[in-house]
Amino acid sequence: MDKLFLWLLAFVPITIIAEYAHVSPLVVFFLAALAIVPLAKFIGEATEVLATYVGPALGGFLNATFGNATELLIGIFALRSGLVEVVKASITGSIIGNLLLVLGTAMFVGGWKFKKQEFNKTAAMASSSMLLLAVAALVMPAIFTLTAPSVGFAIVDKLSIFVSIFMIIVYLGNLWFMLFTHKHLYTEEVGDYEARWSKKKTIFILLIAILAVAWMSEILVGSIEPIVAVFGWTQLFIGVIFVAIIGNAAEHTSAIIMALKNRMDLALQISIGSGTQIVMFVAPILVLASLLSHPMSLVFNSFELVAIVLSVLIANLVVEDGESNWLEGLQLIVAYAIMAVAFFFHP
Repeated sequence: MDKLFLWLLAFVPITIIAEYAHVSPLVVFFLAALAIVPLAKFIGEATEVLATYVGPALGGFLNATFGNATELLIGIFALRSGLVEVVKASITGSIIGNLLLVLGTAMFVGGWKFKKQEFNKTAAMASSSMLLLAVAALVMPAIFTLTAPSVGFAIVDKLSIFVSIFMIIVYLGNLWFMLFTHKHLYTEEVGDYEARWSKKKTIFILLIAILAVAWMSEILVGSIEPIVAVFGWTQLFIGVIFVAIIGNAAEHTSAIIMALKNRMDLALQISIGSGTQIVMFVAPILVLASLLSHPMSLVFNSFELVAIVLSVLIANLVVEDGESNWLEGLQLIVAYAIMAVAFFFHP
C-alpha cells in the first residue's frame, strides 16, 4: 500500500504541467485530486511520527491540527475564491462520508474476514455523543434563521462565530478527555508508535507535504467553477462527494486496513473521530478564517442538515452494541450511496 502512495506522488508534477499547459479543467481537477491523496497520507504519517517525539498530549493536538490540514487548505482556498457553498458542502460530505462510507466499508471488509468484530463500546459512544452535540450546533443557526427571518445576516454571522468558538472549546475538552482523564479508554489509539524517521526528516516531510497540498488545493479549487459551467454539476454535489472524498482518502484507507487486522477500535476512532474533528474543529476554524475573505456562516440548507442528522443517528445505532458484522457495513454503504445519488440530482 505504501508503494501505491509513492507512485501516486507522480501526479504532483503531472498536475502542475497540466495546469500551465491549459488542459481541460475536468482533467486538471482529477489530476489534482489524485495528487492530494498521497500528500495527505504523508501529512498524516509525519504527524504520527512527530507525536512520538513530543508526547501524547501535544501529539494529540498535532494530530487534530495537521491531520485535517488537507480539508483546511482546500476550504481556505475555496473561501478565497468565493466558493462558500462548496466549503459547506465539503463539510457535509466529510461527515456523511466518514460515518457511512468509511465506517461502512471498514465494517464490511472486516466483517467479511471475521464473523464478528468487537470494539470498546464506551469509547465509541463517547465519540458518538460528541457528534450529537456537533449536530445540535449545526442545526441551531439554521433554526434561528427560520424562526427569525427578519434578522439580518450580520447577526447570523455573529451567532456562527460564537457557536464556532464554543465548538472549539468542547473539542479541546474532548482531547483532554482522550489524552489525560480517560486515556485508558483509548489505549490502542494512543499506544506506542515506532518512529520510522528522525525528527528533522519528519518536520521536513511534513512542511513539504503541506506546501504541496496548498499548491494542489489552489489548482483544484481553480478548476471547480469551469466544471460547474461546462458539465452542470452543482457546487453542492462537487463539495459533498468529490472534495470530501479527496480530503479524507488517506484516512479512509487506514480505517479499512485496521478493520482487516481486526483492530476495530482504531478503525472506529479513525472514521468517527475524523468526522468529529471535521465538524468540531475544521468547520469552526473555517468560519473564523472566512472573516478575512468571504464570510461563511454555519447555516446549512435543510437537505444537508437532514443528511448529517440521519448519518449520525444511523452510525450511533450501529455502534451502540459494541460489535459489528459485514451486513451492518453494507447497510451503511447503501445509505451513503442513496445520499450521493440524491445530492447528484439535487438542483
